[in-house]
Amino acid sequence: MATETGIVTKLGSTTAWVKTTKTSACESCAAKDGCHTLGGGKEMEVEAINTAKAKVGDRVVIGFKDASLIKASFLIYIFPILSMIAGAVIGEKIAEVYGFTASALSVTGGFLFFLLAFLIVKSVGTKLSAKNEYRPKIIRIKRHGIRKDIRGGELIEDYPEDASI
Repeated sequence: MATETGIVTKLGSTTAWVKTTKTSACESCAAKDGCHTLGGGKEMEVEAINTAKAKVGDRVVIGFKDASLIKASFLIYIFPILSMIAGAVIGEKIAEVYGFTASALSVTGGFLFFLLAFLIVKSVGTKLSAKNEYRPKIIRIKRHGIRKDIRGGELIEDYPEDASI
């Protein structure tokens, strides 16, 4: 599970806004449209599902399932490249059949499929960001020596070594 630490700044009905520092993992996230950069810097606010019942001012850990992160990464990075290659191959085959210049039609087909892939990524990304599976969740509250951890619907309280964080 990919995790980030931040501080809750405001609450919604079932969500909380968490102020955190932007990392490279953010670029591959399907829910990155739900995040808002503060002042154009590295700090950002993320709307996370508040499964741990965090309160304003709590230091929390937000998490994303690895499977969701991998699916989103494939959609953003690999799918457009595969589409471009498919467009180039199809363009070349069409050129052979109709007697066009193979390289020109291959390049044209590659660019057209690449642009089509971006439209598909945008559409699918919008649908995925609405699903809870692709949204960050608050999985742990770090508060004054007590850590509340949500795993499998259970609430676990203990006094961890990192309680000072």
